[in-house]
Amino acid sequence: MARDGGSGGSDTGGSSSGGAGDGIRGTVRGSAPVPLSVLDLAGVGAGLTAGDALRNSVEIARTAEARGYHRMWVAEHHSMPGVASSSPAVILAHLAAFTRTLRLGSGGVMLPNHAPLVIAEQFGTLEALAPGRIDLGLGRAPGTDGATAAALRRTESLHEGADEFPQQLAELTRFLDDDFPGGHRYARIHAVPGPVQGSTAGGVQSAARPSIWLLGSSGFSAQLAGALGLPFSFAHHFSAANTVPALALYRESFRPSAVLDRPYASIGVAALAAEDPEQARRQVMAGALGMLRLRTGRPGLIPTPEEAAAYPFSPMERDFVDSWLANIVHGDPETVRTGLDELVGRTGADELVITANAHTPAVRLRSYDLIADAYGFPKDIAAG
Repeated sequence: MARDGGSGGSDTGGSSSGGAGDGIRGTVRGSAPVPLSVLDLAGVGAGLTAGDALRNSVEIARTAEARGYHRMWVAEHHSMPGVASSSPAVILAHLAAFTRTLRLGSGGVMLPNHAPLVIAEQFGTLEALAPGRIDLGLGRAPGTDGATAAALRRTESLHEGADEFPQQLAELTRFLDDDFPGGHRYARIHAVPGPVQGSTAGGVQSAARPSIWLLGSSGFSAQLAGALGLPFSFAHHFSAANTVPALALYRESFRPSAVLDRPYASIGVAALAAEDPEQARRQVMAGALGMLRLRTGRPGLIPTPEEAAAYPFSPMERDFVDSWLANIVHGDPETVRTGLDELVGRTGADELVITANAHTPAVRLRSYDLIADAYGFPKDIAAG
């Protein structure tokens, strides 16, 4: 991978025709061990609105671009009052209007929730709006509870949808590449915007398409990503015990492809830096209380730090919170830097995708700046 290669340098590690592999391998900035990226859930805190959260997402994107983070992803979640990212494609289109060089993508879109043609059209549109900057990260989980997933999919057969993930992925890829074989029932159907516009008489549409990533929190997607030679991103931030085994399985399963000639694995990691370590602790405690409520069937807005500090945790709830906090890197910038370095050393991750687990938008935004400072990132890539 490249190291501080200017404002847009990257090493794709192999690319397919049309540039599908471009931008996968990012630039290492400053003294960071690997490229750093951002995962934003557009968290909605108590006393705040979804509009507040989404405006903060724009500011995070601007900061990420200016400081040299490689990409920013948003994730699909449903029926969760504290998460405003139910429509990743809509949010990404908005972020594209406020950025110029930052890669943008889904971390991820839950493929079983949608028809592959619809995803191909949405992300083909995003590619047209922000050429060469779009990642399509795909997961097979519902991104919500079973009842909501059934409402999304219009079926009660939720496991069937997950089991068909490889077939759905193959169909989506063919729509993106516009290469169904002759005689296939979809051979005359084209995802637009897409490559068909470049092969039509008089067409000048670029054949480039979004980079496909597989996302997961277990071994299934790790093995599939390896077999297909695709980049893989593991959800360390909520499945830390499975990180090392899943990455090992990905690397063992990897077969070179037109997209990648060697494995490339990122991990999602919850991290929050603040000048005052106690402030960081109070903020992540608020996020932990919100997660506790979600996991016990009481989803709501992210509580305030004051509410979390006053909450009477039962012994069982305290055990959950302590376990959750153990996988969040938080504290002053140097503590966070040390924790991230240790995580890379332990997992061998090729990239860290950082999500800030906090109630207060300004704290989340400031954390990305402080982490960039801790690694000596440029103050403004464009100015440099």
